Amino acid sequence: MTNPTSATAPQTVYTLTDGARCLLGGGGVAVLLPAKQRLDGLSPGQIATLRTLNEGPLRPADDPDADTVDLLDRLVAAGVVSLTVTAGRRDLYSLRPFRRPPRPRPLPRSDAFELSRFTVVRRNGTDIVAEHPRSWCDVAVHDPETLATLVGLGSSALPAEIRDRLAADLAWSGHAVEPGAEDHDFATRSWSPHELWFHRRSTVGDRGTSWAHFGPTRWADGEFEPLPARREPYDGEPISLPTPDLAALRRDDTPLTAVVEDRKSVRDFDDRHPLTTEHLGELLHRCARTRAVRTTNANRTVPEELPSRPFPSGGSLYELEVYAVVRIADGVPAGMYHYDSFEHVLRPVAPYDSPAVRRLVAPASLTLADGQLPQVLLVLAARPGRIMWTYEQMPYAVILKHVGVLTQTLYLTSTAMGLGGVAQGYGDTAAFAEATGTDELTECNVGSFVVGTPKR
Repeated sequence: MTNPTSATAPQTVYTLTDGARCLLGGGGVAVLLPAKQRLDGLSPGQIATLRTLNEGPLRPADDPDADTVDLLDRLVAAGVVSLTVTAGRRDLYSLRPFRRPPRPRPLPRSDAFELSRFTVVRRNGTDIVAEHPRSWCDVAVHDPETLATLVGLGSSALPAEIRDRLAADLAWSGHAVEPGAEDHDFATRSWSPHELWFHRRSTVGDRGTSWAHFGPTRWADGEFEPLPARREPYDGEPISLPTPDLAALRRDDTPLTAVVEDRKSVRDFDDRHPLTTEHLGELLHRCARTRAVRTTNANRTVPEELPSRPFPSGGSLYELEVYAVVRIADGVPAGMYHYDSFEHVLRPVAPYDSPAVRRLVAPASLTLADGQLPQVLLVLAARPGRIMWTYEQMPYAVILKHVGVLTQTLYLTSTAMGLGGVAQGYGDTAAFAEATGTDELTECNVGSFVVGTPKR
């Protein structure tokens, strides 16, 4: 491979961002769309520059006049132009804004910088892009030597003037920081990169305000069929669960205020008096059964099915499944079961003594008193495709919200029944996949809840 760069001084090419356009009027006035930002007092030369930008990329002269510099600074400040840095005929990298930069573009600098710990370099379509959850722009890298310099920000074969331009632009965009800066500040040290990314990319913000690829876009409609509401049943003889008398519970159950006030996490259980089939049946029926299914677009190959269950779910999609890992319960042999919420039965999944199930249960001993194992561990799993067929960028965040409301439902119902329960903040996703024999992209462990009879 030939050297992709030369000693040629870096130049900047300006291009309107996707969807941006300059609406030119009379009297030296232009309006930047879609922001509807007005520029006035423009000279004929500046109007000509805007007309060139409307037609395609603008490569200013090596020594542009003051009017051109002023106009380009205003366009950069408005966040409506992408900046591509070139050397000779080779494109090196582009700054692609999705909001206005916080300050003007700095001059090249040779100070030491390091890549931010929050920057992620990945393929996006045909581009290699550096993204940062707090930046105002992405950095698309077009040149292998520039990519090597970006990820190292140390020794580089790039000419010094190009390195200095790159370092200044990375610092300007937030992708580069002073060495050690993010380790010495609590705010940046306390956030892990994946958590900050998840927070910013799954909420409405700089990238989500257009709603083009965010929210309930139904992006898969026409390309993929929706997943059915009911999971494919596991083989094996199911165990029927008793159904509680809801009419009697409406009349005699503990009042909601008392349940909310009495709710607590229970970590110590009485194995001499374990859960019964009636307990398990009532708890699952009250918390997670499928009450009904509404069908829409029934004429398509796979209709869209919208269940109803006791806890709320975004779009009525109900992607969550419940698995009961039973160590000890009167009337239910030890083992791992899937709760079939449509038929109110437990379907065998795996033996309790299988290595994967034992690994799945083991972390619960860190949650419970004296390292004891749970009587029953309820594993909350998600079939992400149920919700990802409709939603973009935010579905996993919504799944975790559903885990929260189902967990609270389990807490309150357990309290009303005189049972003890405690949620776990983590679980073994690999053990779940092995025990169920499913690909975690199809179904994955997203939560767990220990339930049993508390010690009095």
